Amino acid sequence: QVQLVESGGGLVQAGGSLRLSCAASGSDFSINAMGWYRQGPGKQRELVAIITSGGSTNYADSVKGRFTISRDNAKNTVYLQMNSLKPEDTAVYYCNADVRTYYSSSYYEVGNYWGQGTQVTVSS
Repeated sequence: QVQLVESGGGLVQAGGSLRLSCAASGSDFSINAMGWYRQGPGKQRELVAIITSGGSTNYADSVKGRFTISRDNAKNTVYLQMNSLKPEDTAVYYCNADVRTYYSSSYYEVGNYWGQGTQVTVSS
């Protein structure tokens, strides 16, 4: 089993910045794509940003130019730098990862994992 643990959420004024982190832990695994999703009050969960193991990124239009996703493969950690925050960015932010768990040198299973979520609140 792999666990994802997020940190870095909080309360910030509009125009401010926050940096979210998500660390994966477990044994005998590797991570493919990692991403951040968010769910605002009364809204569906939506993709914010995603990064592949090779470093390719994709962003929701609403955060392009303000948010930056990055990862440290050696630490199995993904980051989300959020700048120029707006009240509409208020949401619970969730980390997500596509993980290969190895059971032998020639056998692995693919699973998708979620973190517990971290609250980001942007005041106007």
